[in-house]
Formats: sequence, C-alpha cells, structure tokens
Amino acid sequence: MKKFVKVASLALASAMLLSTTAFAEGETFKIGGIGPMTGAAAAYGNAVMNAAQIAVDEINEAGGVNGVQLEFMPQDDEHDAEKSVNAYNALKDEGMQMLLGTVTSAPCIAVEAEAVNDNMFLLTPSGSAVDCITAGDNAFRVCFSDPDQGTASAKYIGENGLAEKVAVIYDSSDVYSSGIYATFRAEAENQPFEIVAEGPFTADSKTDFSVQLQQAKEAGADLVYLPIYYNEASLILTQAAGMDFAPVWFGVDGMDGILSVEGFDTALAEGVMLLTPFSADAEDDLTKNFVAKYQELYNEVPNQFAADAYDGIYAIKAALEQSGATPDMDASALCDALKVAMTEITVDGLTGTGMTWNAEGEPTKAPKAVVIENGAYKGL
Repeated sequence: MKKFVKVASLALASAMLLSTTAFAEGETFKIGGIGPMTGAAAAYGNAVMNAAQIAVDEINEAGGVNGVQLEFMPQDDEHDAEKSVNAYNALKDEGMQMLLGTVTSAPCIAVEAEAVNDNMFLLTPSGSAVDCITAGDNAFRVCFSDPDQGTASAKYIGENGLAEKVAVIYDSSDVYSSGIYATFRAEAENQPFEIVAEGPFTADSKTDFSVQLQQAKEAGADLVYLPIYYNEASLILTQAAGMDFAPVWFGVDGMDGILSVEGFDTALAEGVMLLTPFSADAEDDLTKNFVAKYQELYNEVPNQFAADAYDGIYAIKAALEQSGATPDMDASALCDALKVAMTEITVDGLTGTGMTWNAEGEPTKAPKAVVIENGAYKGL
C-alpha cells in the first residue's frame, strides 16, 4: 500500500510540475536592470539595484501587481556602453519584458538604440542626457534631463544670491557634463551673476585640475559650479584645499556619492550644495521608511540614484496596473501598453509628489537642493 501511495504521489507531483512549468513562463513580470555595479561609477549602479529590489520586495509582499509578482534581474555594465548592450542582450535571452535602466547616460543612449528596435519599454532612473530617451517612443526617465539640471542650477544660484562671480569646471568629452553646462551657461545670461572662468577637461585629463582651479581663483570666483561626477569632484576639492582656494561649491546629481569615495577627506565636502530631487533627511513618512530600510539592509544612507530607482519601480507598477497588462504578454505588446499608460499615471514618490510623464518621456516634478553638513546631506 505504501508503495502504491509513493508511486501515485510521484505521478501527481509530476503532473503538478508539468502544470506549474507551463504556467511559470508567464507568472511574473520580468524587469531587467542595467547599471555599473563595479568600477568607478559603482556608487550609482549599486544604489539603483539596491533600491529597485527594495521596491520590488515591497510590492510583492503587498500582493504584487494585480496579484502578479515582479521579478527583478540586475546586470552590471561597468559604465561602459558596449558592455551595457551586452547586458541588454543577456537580459533579453533571460526573458526580460521591460527595463529599468540604464543608470548612466552614455550606456543608456547605446541601449536605447537597441530597445527601440525591439519595442522594449525602457525607464531610466538616472540617464539624464537628452538622447537617452529620444530614439523612439518606448523610453521614459525618472530623473531630470541635463538641460533641466543646468537651467535649474543657474536659477537657484541667481535667485538665492549665492554668487556674483561663477567659475565652471566640466568634462567637455562627456555628454552628461557638457549638456548640463550648455543650458547653465544659457540661463546664466538671465541671472545676476557672471561666469568668469570656464575650465573644461576631458576623459584623458581628469586627474590634475590645477590649471582650472588657478584660473577660477585668479578670476575671483566666489562659487564654482561642478556639473560632473563625484570621483572628479573629490579630486577637485582636494586639490583646491591644497591651493588655499575655498569658494562655494555647487554640483548636480552626478556628485551624489562624493561622501563614499575611498580615501577622500569628507570634511572637504562640508558646505557643498547639490541640486537633487531627493533629500534623505526629509521628514515625510515615505522618505523616513525608505531611508531606515535602506540603512538596515545596506548600512549606508541612500542617495538620489536610489530614490529615482525606487520611484521608477513604483511608476512601472502604476503603469502596469493602469494598462491592465498581463505577464503572458510579450515585451513588444507590454511596451505598447506601458508607453500609453505612463502618460496617464500620477505617482507620489521619494523624488516628487504628483509626478507625471509626457509623451516624450520627461517627468514633471520640482527640483530640490541639499547641502552637506557634518558629513550628511541636509535639505535646503
């Protein structure tokens, strides 16, 4: 009798396995994630992947999207465009149906060129270059675009009377940095300050900034604008201290990560201001709960990239629900549904209240500024 029960049980189990396997092909929404999890920009990529997983876990624990679970599949691209495309292709092979990514701009431009051909829905949390989402109608972003950052920075500096003479140090070989500076310079014409020095550098000359700093110092700059990434910014602040040059420093979201640079004296970042849509010290319940959970899991304060990714996953959830999408839909069908739904949803998130998106993929939300005080970001 026991033998019969065992055989019958095995037969039943086999039938159940076949049934489950047949269903499993469409039982989850598969979201790919691409960003630099290693290398010089790892602070951005890891923040995005960590926060995206927090959001996915929260949604799944609350019952998923109309009862369907989300599956997040991260891939490392080392902030390299070719590796990012390779990661995209690997995720397609794994059944990705939509993409949260990429994290940085140059890889995002390369991946979007592939995604538009596949009609793959793409939501970049932090790819701010204009061309990240212009190849087709399949792509959206959570962060501000480079033009928005440059314009908003100039307005903030001018309207708050932060400086009369401004110097700028930027990477002329980088679409992110040069794109932000172009609109900053244009808006500066409307503001009560003067750009007295421009200090470009390139990817081949981003370790010694003595010429740019000396130029800014001799021009009498009382504020230096840094539309650059955190690694170069840490070198600039260190070298400026050695020259006894202490202007006001004003940066953009790419500098969010400067407090985590290995070997950098974070005291040199005291008073640095950043334009960002997220402040970890905000007192609203959503921010407090997110920051507490992130710190518990990863033992660090989340940055703006983490907040953008968290909001990105919840925007995907809202769009899936709005569209009535089902997990058995292929990536192209899901993209057609999601790109319409994105223009119909409103999201209250970490980086903005009442966030909406237009058909060009751009978000609507208000910028914020933070200052570094006592080794931590504080909202202004």
